[in-house]
Amino acid sequence: MSLAALAAAAVLLAIERACYVAIGRASEAFLALCARWGLGRRGGPTAAVERLFYAFKALQFGVFIAWCYVHGGGFPLPARNDPLVIALALALAVAGQILVVATFYRLGRTGVFFGDQLGFAVPRCREFPFSLLAHPQYVGTLLTIWGGFLLVRFPHEDWYALPVLETIYYLGGMWLEVPRRYGARYASISFTMRSRAVRLTEGSERSRPT
Repeated sequence: MSLAALAAAAVLLAIERACYVAIGRASEAFLALCARWGLGRRGGPTAAVERLFYAFKALQFGVFIAWCYVHGGGFPLPARNDPLVIALALALAVAGQILVVATFYRLGRTGVFFGDQLGFAVPRCREFPFSLLAHPQYVGTLLTIWGGFLLVRFPHEDWYALPVLETIYYLGGMWLEVPRRYGARYASISFTMRSRAVRLTEGSERSRPT
């Protein structure tokens, strides 16, 4: 396994998580940045986060493909494995995507893309998948990553490296992205954040979130 490739992957994959932690914990600063640079003019601040999301997914897939190319010598394709391994890999990936799709269905784009932290009224959901998990989108993504690498890289010695790395990053994100001290401080800034979010959304082609 290439340690240089692992170090490069660790740096590149950390960018997404660090960005989301910054948005989640410094949402006022992100709203101010959106207003100053006009990032929220097309759909509001949550649309800006959504655009970041797709850019980060492209980066993530690029890192995964590059990893498989470095260690496998080509584009990642399903390896010839025991049928049980293939079945397990597919089961993990399918279960993961069910959690991700269900999260988007329950919360909508506004809820998924930090709407609550950015001042929008996002009702608390207690239905599936939130009836089972506090962070179903992240758990689903991790299941998909583990299933994908199990399918294309197992049993090579490098197959678990990026899934382990991503597990550490996503677990850190679950803990760090939501400020632990909402209480009085959150109540004192919520009106300001909501006002900024609404101003950034005015004039958008998207309907205003409710």
